[in-house]
Amino acid sequence: MMTPPQGQGQASPWIQLVPLVFFFIVIYFLLIRPAQTRQKQVKALLEGLKPGDRVVTSGGLIGTIVGLERDIVQLRIADKLKVDVTRSSVVGLHEHSSSSASES
Repeated sequence: MMTPPQGQGQASPWIQLVPLVFFFIVIYFLLIRPAQTRQKQVKALLEGLKPGDRVVTSGGLIGTIVGLERDIVQLRIADKLKVDVTRSSVVGLHEHSSSSASES
């Protein structure tokens, strides 16, 4: 019966598992957790929309909300021009800063 020379035995299965666990922890904190946080922020934004808010759509339209239905948002993008967009196409609130326009 041959026994392996001392120092050349099999590594513990737990030691082989450590790099794999470390990899999953890194992936969780770099990819999964930030994506979940962003998803919660977008959901809160979409649920909190109200008439009068200025928003930006995924297509780049900037408009003021004049009507809300379940999945449809009606935006006024110019005088007497209203468009209907899906609620999910709203990607953010538009911060209108009048101070930068008055500086010029």
